[in-house]
Amino acid sequence: MTILLLVIFAFFIFTMFRRNKKAQAQQAQMQSKFVPGVEVMTSFGLFGRIVSFDDVENKVVLELSPGTTATVHRQAVSKIVEPTETPADEESTGATTEPTLGSTHSPSADHVADKPATPESQLNETPEQTLRRLEGEGK
Repeated sequence: MTILLLVIFAFFIFTMFRRNKKAQAQQAQMQSKFVPGVEVMTSFGLFGRIVSFDDVENKVVLELSPGTTATVHRQAVSKIVEPTETPADEESTGATTEPTLGSTHSPSADHVADKPATPESQLNETPEQTLRRLEGEGK
């Protein structure tokens, strides 16, 4: 019985060390990708672009917005943000995600798919015209 308990205890210790080693390897692999210009997210949710980093003091300087920088500990950077497709990329590929007039379903408008499309005359009306239209509809 004692041998069985020791084996179970040794198994738990082995898995714990293995998990820690794996996490350290992933962290080291991510930190090896740190180069100026890479967009990252910190462990506390701050997004920025790496301006510089200091290996000796474990500091990373992030540019949060143009002209605004923050210095954080190297371990605070938790993930590298992959670039997403921008509207300029969509134009070059010919893809569109904006709903067209008269359509009731589009990829970007799944949450409003049950609403009818807005007639073009309502898009150009003044606030006074909108109030009159809504009063006439009984709303």
